[in-house]
Amino acid sequence: QELFDAILTGNAKKAEEVTRSTGLAALADDSGLVVDALGGAPGVFSARYAGGDGGDAANNAKLLTEMTNLIKEERAARFVCVIALAREGRPTRLFRGETKGRILSTIFFGGGTPSLMDPDTVADIIETARRLWRMSNDMEITLEANPSSVEAGRFAAYRAGGVNRISMGIQALNDIDLKRLGRIHSVDEARSAFDIARSAFDRVSFDLIYARQDQTLPDWEAELKQALSMAIDHLSLYQLTIEDDTAFGDRYAVGKLRGLPSDDLSADMYHATQDICGAQGMPSYEVSNHALPGSESRHNLIYWRYGDYIGIGPGAHGRVTLNRQRTATECWSNPQKWLDAVAQGSGEKPRSAICQTDQANEYLMMALRVTDGLDVDRYTALAGQPLDQEARLNLADLGMIKDAGSKLTVTNQGFMVLNAVIKEFLTA
Repeated sequence: QELFDAILTGNAKKAEEVTRSTGLAALADDSGLVVDALGGAPGVFSARYAGGDGGDAANNAKLLTEMTNLIKEERAARFVCVIALAREGRPTRLFRGETKGRILSTIFFGGGTPSLMDPDTVADIIETARRLWRMSNDMEITLEANPSSVEAGRFAAYRAGGVNRISMGIQALNDIDLKRLGRIHSVDEARSAFDIARSAFDRVSFDLIYARQDQTLPDWEAELKQALSMAIDHLSLYQLTIEDDTAFGDRYAVGKLRGLPSDDLSADMYHATQDICGAQGMPSYEVSNHALPGSESRHNLIYWRYGDYIGIGPGAHGRVTLNRQRTATECWSNPQKWLDAVAQGSGEKPRSAICQTDQANEYLMMALRVTDGLDVDRYTALAGQPLDQEARLNLADLGMIKDAGSKLTVTNQGFMVLNAVIKEFLTA
């Protein structure tokens, strides 16, 4: 990674030096072969990797020798070309073209509160993406919003800038429960925000959390019907889960999270959710997501179908296939550190190649979440071995999965214990 970074920083310095000397804008370019498993080598030294005057043959021979001790999954290289643009009094910009020629299908502004972003910033990001990639004809561009940060004029500007879908975090249609969940908006504010979003966008999704403290089955059924009367085309309905090392987990550990429903009541709520949403023409397509047919979140389906996606903001993760190697990316989470890194060419931490076993496990965990299910042949190709046959038979006998040979899907009964189903198939 250090040698790879040298391509970026060295290229920027070349352009900046010309700008300082001439006062003119300057372009500089550089390139190199990068093997992530070798710390970015040969990187900036690609042309003189072997030293002396051995040329390409000597460089290639040294590289092959260095890669001898790498496992097969790590023997992947990529060619990186960087262009730096320097202008007096302005930050140097670096451009890399690792995914040139691919079609961009979705953009998702998420994490934190994107609806606090200036609409012009959102529009600039979308326009930059249009210049860098070919866009699909049915491009989906989603922006997450909190009800407390919704303004009519702002939403109209987001739409004008290219956003065509809103995802809103409402979480409850009950003021007492909103406070328990740590939300600062009221139900009236949430409804008002939703109406504003609906007036500006054809596609608006919102989420609710159920199996909350002291919530009864009739309570949830009534709330869900209210939500469906508001909904346009999509709902995310999450069952409250208590995780360690979270605010709710800490409260639960000391006995301050009382009134949670029993497992049986939670199961009844899940079944009621499927029945009520299905009757309204909004069946589940993922364990916690419901949509009118054709209105599923295309962006999230990329995750669940184990497609490629690029993460570019602070703390964002990505999965990108480069030179036939599936690669994990992660950006620095500290905003200032991310900004400083971006100024040097990339906000990413060092990348890591994903081995075949991990790819198979990641695909398994994603694919079993959706009603499309898991393509058995794809899993076998990734894992290098078939799914555990005993687990398939046992889970099918228990009614947890439907096994159609080439396709494996989880039933509603299985979705209630999805983590346990997945665990039966995971390989070490």
